[in-house]
Amino acid sequence: MGIVDKITRESWILGAFPEWGKWLVEEIEAEKVQPNTIAMWWIGCTGIWLKSEQGCNIATDLWFGNGKQTFDPPPMKKYHQMRNMTGGVMNQPNRRANPIVIDPFAIREVDAVLSTHYHRDHICPNMAAAVLQNCSEDVPFIGPQRSVDTWIEWGVPAERCKVVKPGDVVKIKDIEIVVLDSFDRTCLVTDEKELDGICPTDMDEKAVNFLFKTSGGNIYHSGDSHMSTYYAKHGKDHKIDVAFGSYGENPIGNQDKMTSIDILRMAEALQCEVVIPIHHDVWTNFKADPKEIEMLWKYKKDQLSYKFHPFLWEVGGKFTYPTDKGKLRYQYRRGFEDCFDEPANVPFRSIL
Repeated sequence: MGIVDKITRESWILGAFPEWGKWLVEEIEAEKVQPNTIAMWWIGCTGIWLKSEQGCNIATDLWFGNGKQTFDPPPMKKYHQMRNMTGGVMNQPNRRANPIVIDPFAIREVDAVLSTHYHRDHICPNMAAAVLQNCSEDVPFIGPQRSVDTWIEWGVPAERCKVVKPGDVVKIKDIEIVVLDSFDRTCLVTDEKELDGICPTDMDEKAVNFLFKTSGGNIYHSGDSHMSTYYAKHGKDHKIDVAFGSYGENPIGNQDKMTSIDILRMAEALQCEVVIPIHHDVWTNFKADPKEIEMLWKYKKDQLSYKFHPFLWEVGGKFTYPTDKGKLRYQYRRGFEDCFDEPANVPFRSIL
């Protein structure tokens, strides 16, 4: 009997998925964060993992789901946020474009699970289940009211959940989390009723932004926020070193992601040192090239005296602040550092 006789669809899935297996979990666990620095990893979409010098691990917006998996899905359900915003009924080709780089069930060390809002690519039942099954029993789930409602609906104990709103401050070990206003207007019109003529006032229950104050710098997570002039208020009230912004190529009729100029305007308003576009990686129908941000920054930086620069990341990559603050682009480790530590096994050197 050959090997192919033993292979099944299930064995293939378990062998090939998640694509990175335990690699990134092991990398994060092994990371020794140096004094006065903060390490972070991009998990995909707006998922960010932070690790402090005292070993505090905070996971924000980690999501391990997918998009469309059949060619002919049914129409968008009534009151879906994208149907609300566009009036479109056809289900859209939003397939997942990036790999899943963490196995959530391999996670053992996490100190808090955060969600900026309750849209399903920013809060995850798989992450919740994995943390409940494998991590410490005191790990809190922190987010706005609707995120907490979602966790509880999934079976997360209410006593493990903490509702936050703008103005709140939460301390997790050596990281202070300041809760700030969200500008996610897509989330604002996510509702199960007719909205024509209604002025919504429940943004703070639906979505928030987070500022992580650490010994290595202050990290601003904007969730799915759109461009807002009020970023300038956040930039005046807080020192912000690194800012994440949800960037994407909006299809016709949509205004769901920040554009390249919006990312630059956000960074200027926040007075940050480094701006990092995220979310552009995940959906095939919103996928965008962040080099456009870099190009526009180069075009405008001297005339407008920008004090910040963009950093173009890759999913699964690590960024350490302030160690890496001068970098413009991420490069995966290329390996082969030990080349020729042992003699090469070749017939003769000239073949090399």
